[in-house]
Amino acid sequence: MPSPNEVKIVLEAALLAAQEPLPVSELRKMFDEEIDADTIRRLLEELREAWKDRGVELVATASGWRFQTRASYQRFLERIHPEKAPRYSRAVLETLAIVAYRQPVTRGDIEEVRGVTASAEVIGRLEERGWVEVIGHKEVPGLPAVSATTKTFLDDLGLRSLQELPSLEDIAKTLDLTQTPPPASKPEPASQPEPASQPAPDESATARAV
Repeated sequence: MPSPNEVKIVLEAALLAAQEPLPVSELRKMFDEEIDADTIRRLLEELREAWKDRGVELVATASGWRFQTRASYQRFLERIHPEKAPRYSRAVLETLAIVAYRQPVTRGDIEEVRGVTASAEVIGRLEERGWVEVIGHKEVPGLPAVSATTKTFLDDLGLRSLQELPSLEDIAKTLDLTQTPPPASKPEPASQPEPASQPAPDESATARAV
């Protein structure tokens, strides 16, 4: 069996080479599962500590562990790798917030909170982005779809669970949702393109993964 230091070196190499977060169960396979999960987690924590003063950090997300550049250095990296963040309308961001903080929800629940018709286009954009998915159907007439956020949503925010979501007040400041909301009597037309608004949460709240 390899020594703890050798295990950390292997973990480091695997995580630096990975394109996606790796869960502990996947990391254990490299050692024929001879090393228990608690030991792997302890060594990952030691590895995270070893990288604490560097430009890259080791973080735990909902899907597993990954290395990513620190957010404080992102402005420098953008000068050589400019990336245009996707922009979403106020309707999309408000709908995402409702799903995140009140899930599981139906389209009717979203409409009740926002006071306007929740267009299929808005919900579809969130599903296309991989942040929201249908997890079932409510046992009422019509069997409306029930939606919730995904692990991808948490990964993009750098979170391990929904309990780590920031407060609604902080979300409002981050997204700068200060525009005047549309009148409750006028539903949102599904056929018209959505106006550009603020950057998506994952592009402004997390660092670019290595």
